[in-house]
Amino acid sequence: MDMETVRETIAGYMQHQKKDRVERFRHLNLFVKKGQIVFAGSSLMEQFPIDELLMDLDLPYCIYNRGIGGFTTSEMAEVLKECVIDLEPSVLFINIGTNDMNGDDYKEEALISNYRDIISRIQEALPEVRIFTMAYYPVNGEVGKRNPMTAHTYECRTNARIKAANEAVKRMSEEMGLTYIDANEGLTDAEGNLLEEITVDGMHMYADGYRIVLDNLLPVLKSL
Repeated sequence: MDMETVRETIAGYMQHQKKDRVERFRHLNLFVKKGQIVFAGSSLMEQFPIDELLMDLDLPYCIYNRGIGGFTTSEMAEVLKECVIDLEPSVLFINIGTNDMNGDDYKEEALISNYRDIISRIQEALPEVRIFTMAYYPVNGEVGKRNPMTAHTYECRTNARIKAANEAVKRMSEEMGLTYIDANEGLTDAEGNLLEEITVDGMHMYADGYRIVLDNLLPVLKSL
C-alpha cells in the first residue's frame, strides 16, 4: 500500500471517528447539568484530561469536554448544537482552528471568518454565555517531522504561523467582546518550541503539558 493510499485510509477513518463522537455527544447531552463550563474545540481540547486533573487538585468545577479530534473551524460550525448549544453553558472555553493551518492552502482570513461565524452563532443562541478564546499551543516541528506520515503537517503548522494566528484571534476576541487567554507559559523551550518531554508527537501533549495549561487557567476558573 503506497503512502497516498495510507493517508486516504486514515482520513476516511478519522471522518468516521468524528461522526461517531458527535453522535455520542448527542446522547450524552441528554444528561448534562445546564449552566456549567464547556471546553470545545479540536483534539487539543479533546485530549485535555480536565476531569482527572481537577480531581487531583480537589477542585469542584463541573466541566464538560466537547473537543473532537481533527476538527477544523468549518467542521465545528456544523455541529455547534451538539458541542456547545445543547449544553447551555454559562462559560465556554474554545480552542479551534489549528487543523485549518495544516495545508498549503491555509488562509488566515478564512480561519478568522469561520471563527467569527462560530462565535456569533453561539452568542445568538446563548446570549448570556461568557466566552474565553484560548491561544493555540506551540508545536515542536523537529519531533513531528520524525514521522513521515505527519512531516508535511509540520511544514505548514509552524510556530510562526501559530503566532500570527494567535494575534489574529486576539484581535477578533477584542472586537467581539470576548476574553482571550494565553495559557502557554511554561510549555516551550528556549527556542519557543513545545517542550519535547511533554509532547506525544510534536503537537499533542501528555498530561504534564495539560497540567501546566490548567495551572495557567486556574486564576480564570477561580474568578468565575
